[in-house]
Amino acid sequence: MKRGIPVAWHGLNRMVTGWLVLLIVTVASPSINAEPVNPDAAPTLLVMGDSLSAAYGIEREEGWVNLLAERLEGEVRVINASISGETTSGGLQRFSEVIGQRQPDIVLIELGGNDGLRGLPPNQMQANLARMIEQSQDAGAQVLLLGIDIPPNYGQAYRDAFTGVFYSLAEEYDVSLVPFLLADIALDDALMQSDGIHPTADAQPIILENVWPELEQLLQPLVERQLETTQQAATQ
Repeated sequence: MKRGIPVAWHGLNRMVTGWLVLLIVTVASPSINAEPVNPDAAPTLLVMGDSLSAAYGIEREEGWVNLLAERLEGEVRVINASISGETTSGGLQRFSEVIGQRQPDIVLIELGGNDGLRGLPPNQMQANLARMIEQSQDAGAQVLLLGIDIPPNYGQAYRDAFTGVFYSLAEEYDVSLVPFLLADIALDDALMQSDGIHPTADAQPIILENVWPELEQLLQPLVERQLETTQQAATQ
């Protein structure tokens, strides 16, 4: 896995207090499903994330996960289990139940931002994310890790350790990685809400395009296999 941590937040003069707004957001986002023609047989994609995937501050249907569900409608069932304010610890606590109920074929893990904003130890975050990856792989699901960066206020050493977690996990567990979910968004005030943390509705299609190249590689074999199964069933 090529290492190239984006310096996306370099020189960003946003107050730490603004970033801490993310820590007190606790509103859950209901599951968003794109029901395919044959939902019982279609592949399932599970998104485990925080407010960046829970459409915080915008209409739910404008969020990037819902845009993904619309793009995949009729082919893949999309389940959004993201909760605003979630940490990797909180995600891990509910992960086994969610994955057991949903039995996904692909898991997108978008967690860690709140750990970083709280200044939690990166090795703790890494252990939590590793356990979620392990549980996904044990259940036969592929994993796409969605990385995030934090502002420079926490010091470069902590920031390097934080962003390095995503690369280390991707290499150790051989999982796909989007290094920075908010690439081409975070430094553009027009694409960020007034809190300086959450992307606007206009940013959501860009987030989806940041995710799509890596996700498409995981989806294509599943969709092709499902199409082949459907065709075979139709000829019987």
